[in-house]
Amino acid sequence: MKEQRVGLVIPTYNGGELWAKASNKIFEIKENKIIDEVLVIDSSSTDGSKKWSELYGFKHITIPGGEFNHGGTRNLGLNEIQCDIVIFTTQDAILIPNSIKNLIDVFCDDQVAAAYGRQLPHDDANPIAIHARLFNYKKDSYVVGIQQKKEMGLKTVFMSNSFSAYRTTYFRELGGFPNKTILGEDMYLAAKAVLAGYKIAYVANAIALHSHNYSPIEEFKRYFDIGVFHRNEGWIRASFGGAGGRGQKIHYLRNEISFEKCCVVVAVSLH
Repeated sequence: MKEQRVGLVIPTYNGGELWAKASNKIFEIKENKIIDEVLVIDSSSTDGSKKWSELYGFKHITIPGGEFNHGGTRNLGLNEIQCDIVIFTTQDAILIPNSIKNLIDVFCDDQVAAAYGRQLPHDDANPIAIHARLFNYKKDSYVVGIQQKKEMGLKTVFMSNSFSAYRTTYFRELGGFPNKTILGEDMYLAAKAVLAGYKIAYVANAIALHSHNYSPIEEFKRYFDIGVFHRNEGWIRASFGGAGGRGQKIHYLRNEISFEKCCVVVAVSLH
């Protein structure tokens, strides 16, 4: 595969300590010549987040906070840089050494349109956050296309822009992300790519530390927003079905309950 130019785009807003750590890791990777260009799109932070972009020499643009959109802001980022592969990550994702190299290596297959890495929980993750990462991000990599649709259902087009990469020629060919969406822009484009005959790769040795300790209300809002996304983009479920049906959901809940019980036992034994 010919040498390809790699760009990294990160939306930020009041990133705090995690963004300080994340930006330092990105700088180290850039210094190793794995990334050619880094662009930070900041939604008018008030906590001094911009200083890290200035310190590390990242390209930086500021947008009004009210203009941020999961799809449109990332489309803007891609249009601001010159690259063959664009990587998207978030301000609270800490990249592990070699993570970006391992992620972009899968593009040696010309049919791979997009790839995403494995997310492992932060050190302070609660049991629910830990379980969500371990359940959804397994240790084995895979590459899927339309042939796996019947077996994998909606999982065929699972993607996460917390740590992802896209071949920019296919990205533009498919029309990019929807400009206005509350979330799900990653799955939207993955579904378009698979239906167009391209492949999606999950790269288990491309690792980022990323998790959220959501409150019950935040968790409810997240699932509500997911429901709104699927209602608005009904063609995705119509094309790929559900995420393994009722049995898969029961399997997830049983795993989560068992995992939490184990955490309680360990916590009690440590005291």
